[in-house]
Amino acid sequence: MRWSRAWQTALAALLACGGPEARKAAGTDSVVSLRPPDSLVLTGPAEVEIWFTLARSATGAGGRCVERGLEIRREGRRVQVPLLYTGSPPVLLNDSTMQATLWTHCAPGDHYRVDLRSGHPTRVRSGATP
Repeated sequence: MRWSRAWQTALAALLACGGPEARKAAGTDSVVSLRPPDSLVLTGPAEVEIWFTLARSATGAGGRCVERGLEIRREGRRVQVPLLYTGSPPVLLNDSTMQATLWTHCAPGDHYRVDLRSGHPTRVRSGATP
């Protein structure tokens, strides 16, 4: 049976929502990797918004997860936070800084303070808390 591209895309989206059981029921066991939509995770002063954007699949001791990249949006500008994927929402520290936790293999690791203007992350030394 020949499927149109639109039907294939719709089926892939449905299978991604259903997990392995739904894929087996549909007769396919392949992994469907669709990027989740951008989602607003935090707002701050001066109309700054922090969004989850990029996504990567990860596997750790507890199973599989999705780790998300961060983007700072303000006044039509978008600034990616480089090399910082997380599985938890960042915390606003003040009007120019947020703190986010780096996740690797579905586990939280080092904390980073991120400049809300430049997106530059700086690792927090042990013992420092928000």
